[in-house]
Amino acid sequence: MNPRLRVRSASAFAVGAIMAAILLAGCGSSSSSSSSGGSSSKPIVAVGAENEYANVISQVGGQYVKASAILSNPNTDPHTFEASPSVAQTVSAAKLIVQNGVGYDDFMEKIESASPSSSRKVISAQQLLGLPDSTPNPHLWYKPQTMPAVAKAVADELSALQPAHAAYFKANEKRFEESLQPWLKSLEEFSTRYPNTTVATTEPVSDYMLEAAGIENLTPFSMQADIMNDNDPAPQAIARQNALFANRQVKAFVYNQQVTDTLTEGFLKAAAKAGVPVVGVYETMPLGYTYQSWMKAEVKALEDAVAKKTSTEKL
Repeated sequence: MNPRLRVRSASAFAVGAIMAAILLAGCGSSSSSSSSGGSSSKPIVAVGAENEYANVISQVGGQYVKASAILSNPNTDPHTFEASPSVAQTVSAAKLIVQNGVGYDDFMEKIESASPSSSRKVISAQQLLGLPDSTPNPHLWYKPQTMPAVAKAVADELSALQPAHAAYFKANEKRFEESLQPWLKSLEEFSTRYPNTTVATTEPVSDYMLEAAGIENLTPFSMQADIMNDNDPAPQAIARQNALFANRQVKAFVYNQQVTDTLTEGFLKAAAKAGVPVVGVYETMPLGYTYQSWMKAEVKALEDAVAKKTSTEKL
């Protein structure tokens, strides 16, 4: 099992309510299932497990898709999410679902299994990238290769659902991929302008992006994994992390802005005392952003930290 998901299953009582909601949703939609998915006159109902995936669905699907997200609040801890009857109904009604995989959102698979549908299309970022279940870092949306693959799969599945609009979906997919170029270019430019940049982190939320920017994360992954999985890091590991700040061995402290506790607060104080700027990163796309502008803003925050010693705790 992947050492990630702290998204909790619902209680036994809630599970029963979810199953009842699924049954009701199935009864209400069974007679119109063909029209909601294949008709050219009705938008395709789609769901992104996380709002960054829902955003990509919306960009590719445009006017022919009605997309919603299950996890969408950047001001809450996504790890404490509990599936509810309303979530079950939303998932059950969807003709297209995009989820992360790698154990991050396995509540989706449980709901999908409880309401099977031969016409429902499910896209997993993990499967698109060919990653094993044992992949240690599940935050795939920070990986530059992820969303182009997701956008292509979305365009393909939408085209299968509404063949009359296939050219429209493909054009939107191409436009989306082109719009990622400024972000990809900024990653390349960062590695050239600021070589040998080092940072410390709490969790491996943005590790894929840090790697793409040529940034070395000096926080051992074992410690990142402990924090990610709600395990207490060893005192020696905490001491080493604080030494990174005290000895000014890192140019920035990158932390999961959505999940903070006394340990994180201690690191933030240590970074501030040493004059190390901090950069907050997110698991859920902040309000007012598209996927592209969000990723670009994160790189800009890293650049401001390294070049100007400016902190960006919140986007």
